[in-house]
Amino acid sequence: MSMQRLNDDGAIRPPTLDWTAGPIRCDIRSGALHLWRIRTDADGIELAHGLSLLGERQRARAARMRHEPYRERYVRAHAGLREILSRYLDAPPGSLRFDYGPAGKPALAGAALPLSFNLTTTGDLALVAVCAGAGPSTDVGVDCEWIRPRHDIEAVAERMFAPEMVRTLASAPQDERLAVFYRAWTALEADAKADGRGLFRPRPAGARPPAVLHCIPETGYIAAVARETLPPVMDWSTFDLLIRPSSITR
Repeated sequence: MSMQRLNDDGAIRPPTLDWTAGPIRCDIRSGALHLWRIRTDADGIELAHGLSLLGERQRARAARMRHEPYRERYVRAHAGLREILSRYLDAPPGSLRFDYGPAGKPALAGAALPLSFNLTTTGDLALVAVCAGAGPSTDVGVDCEWIRPRHDIEAVAERMFAPEMVRTLASAPQDERLAVFYRAWTALEADAKADGRGLFRPRPAGARPPAVLHCIPETGYIAAVARETLPPVMDWSTFDLLIRPSSITR
């Protein structure tokens, strides 16, 4: 994992992650953070195999997607999520069942091992954060964004960010403004996904905001993870999901 450095404006650059091949069987201790990377392009899970791992609800959703690249990324991301969770639960990926919160955040239903997890997809990349346990203290959110130019960042910031962050963005050097925007946006999304309330629901009265840490999963992307407490990024376990149908022997 690369050393942290300072941008010209004094902000700490998020560390760039190093990835290792994910184990077929996974254990996770209390307080740890596991982050998995899934390829959603042609280098990812073979599509027919991915479809075979999905549940009925997910297959139906995929069938409704008219844009083929979106559909393929969706299949690979959600099949990858099932495969990852199955490695902690020692259960076939297709057997996993989910409940869904008010804003659509999934949670394992009836699993023998309590796990908190969250999925994010962007570009040709998906990330899955996994923590041991279930409940407010272990709820985790992750967001990843493919950094690309956009011309509406000030308008989005005015609508979505806290006033202090709007001022920070406005005062950032022009060549740093896009990076500042994406750091703020990923933090906002990860926070909202941690407790499952979604972007447009207020935080429950009396609830404290989670800790948020940033990282660079690969060049051209930035990600944020949110949880009540988080270990330093250098202490995360970072795994690549490498899978072909022949590798599954359950």
